[in-house]
Amino acid sequence: MSDNGAASAATQRHATAVLEGTSRRGRLGRLLPFLGPAFIASIAYMDPGNFATNIQGGAQFGYLLVWVVLASNLMAMLVQALSAKLGIATGMSLPEVIRQQFPRAATWSLWVLAEVVAMATDLAEFLGAAIGFYLLFGIPLLPAALLTAVVTFAILALQRYGFRPLEAVISAFVGVIGVSYLIETILGRPDFAAAAAAVARPQFAGTESVLLAAGILGATVMPHVIYLHSALTQNRIVAHDPALKRRIFRYEVVDVLIAMGIAGLVNVSMLMMAAATFWETGRGVTAESDIILEAFRTLTPLLGGAASLVFAISLLASGLSSSTVGTMAGQVIMQGFIHRQIPIWLRRLITMLPAIVVIALGVDSTRALVLSQVVLSFGIPFALVPLVLFTRRRDLMGDLVNRPLTTAVAALVAALIIALNVFLLYQTFFG
Repeated sequence: MSDNGAASAATQRHATAVLEGTSRRGRLGRLLPFLGPAFIASIAYMDPGNFATNIQGGAQFGYLLVWVVLASNLMAMLVQALSAKLGIATGMSLPEVIRQQFPRAATWSLWVLAEVVAMATDLAEFLGAAIGFYLLFGIPLLPAALLTAVVTFAILALQRYGFRPLEAVISAFVGVIGVSYLIETILGRPDFAAAAAAVARPQFAGTESVLLAAGILGATVMPHVIYLHSALTQNRIVAHDPALKRRIFRYEVVDVLIAMGIAGLVNVSMLMMAAATFWETGRGVTAESDIILEAFRTLTPLLGGAASLVFAISLLASGLSSSTVGTMAGQVIMQGFIHRQIPIWLRRLITMLPAIVVIALGVDSTRALVLSQVVLSFGIPFALVPLVLFTRRRDLMGDLVNRPLTTAVAALVAALIIALNVFLLYQTFFG
């Protein structure tokens, strides 16, 4: 992955000129060579699992949980910035640092767990794309799943032309999702004053709202993109001077703020659209096990065919792009933890098999999404805790070591996310 993540020679020259202060381009032109990694990572925060939780939150509780979505997005910004910083400072991905710093037995155990989590994540994303094809074109889910495989193979094949084309395609998917939910927001005409009031006065409305908030917050950080983001920045723009590394990180922070800001707005728009469409009209989405399909079906009589069409397009873009990113993360995980690599088409084939089996057996697709999130929740601490531990060490990070306040905030965020995921796991199995 380190080779694939490197910028092209032209991008490297452009970035070097910016870092050395010799670039004559404008502010946007100086920023462009550093944009991309966070946009790829941000796809995980707009995946089909987010569709289900945000729609359910808006349909059941209106604008009440808008503040939860915003808070979770701020946490995600911090975590992804730390992951990017680790790659810049060490020249290694998080799995590679774990292999270097942890005992062999621990490394292999973490690799197995990371692979299981990556496959569970890919299941959710693959199913989302298949549902998108079904909603848009009426293609049955099994053929839609096979079509998803073909399209993601084609997207991943762009890596042979360098990493910039793949970044451009993923960023275009981010744009499609963002524009789709801008249109949905305009059509749905949500109550912005009510949303602002919910942010100004954070609160809950009973146990069920707390559980749903825990679901939104607990699924905020995706372990596979914590691993991936560090790999995307490790050799992308090469600099050995500590001062230049600090400048690269400042640009990458802007990349994170823009990309994750778009992801946050999309998630808020999802929830507000559901609030305006279902909660305000008293026509709630009640079938929790089939919430995505029911939301699509009920949008048409409420807002017209354009709304449901835009919803399906955004879901398809989300599923295809997040499935592609999931496969990329799988490559980083294997190469980093055990220093092995398999052809990307073989990894794509292996990771899509569970989704095809689920669809072929007729298992409820949204229920499978929920169960995959449970597996993902279990893996979060094993990526998040090492990230916080490593970024606080000066011997690893050099001048990019966390400040004490950053470490304290990151540790607090990690503790909160882990506690919420433990709570969700307990509720799933014993609640």
